Amino acid sequence: MLNTYFRVIVGTLVLLSVVLSAYVNLNWLWFTVFIGVNLIQSAFTKWCLLEVILKKFGLKD
Repeated sequence: MLNTYFRVIVGTLVLLSVVLSAYVNLNWLWFTVFIGVNLIQSAFTKWCLLEVILKKFGLKD
């Protein structure tokens, strides 16, 4: 369940940042870069802040 919410939230944030960069300002692409770097970092360290937040909201693995 946690994995599903994680993927939906991250996918939504990526799409939102792409739309904002297309219609508002290209600097929103830096948010997409941040998300990508965080995903790469979490693959190596097995730690992700979003996962910690979702667990605090009561979602289970």
